[in-house]
Amino acid sequence: MGLDLRIAHDPPSCSKHNPIEHRLFPHITRACQGVVFHSLDIAKPLMERTKTATGLTVNVAILTGVYVTRKKCAADFLANMKIVFDDVLPRWNDRAIPQVV
Repeated sequence: MGLDLRIAHDPPSCSKHNPIEHRLFPHITRACQGVVFHSLDIAKPLMERTKTATGLTVNVAILTGVYVTRKKCAADFLANMKIVFDDVLPRWNDRAIPQVV
């Protein structure tokens, strides 16, 4: 397809770079304050009742899929794509650019 793939990684155990978490999680924390989660059946409705005066509402979906880790890329991916690291946070951001043949 000839499209650049832009890849941005969040540092491990570091959600400080995700602005959505900063806007959402304080309100979820307040809605669930003082409750011990013994099951998803307790946590889900509490999170769903989260709302703010400015109109924030929360939809909760429980993901039950199993995700494959350490999945390898296609054998010819690195031969056909050039990896370019960004100027800003190069350790966490890069692009895969198709080679012109």
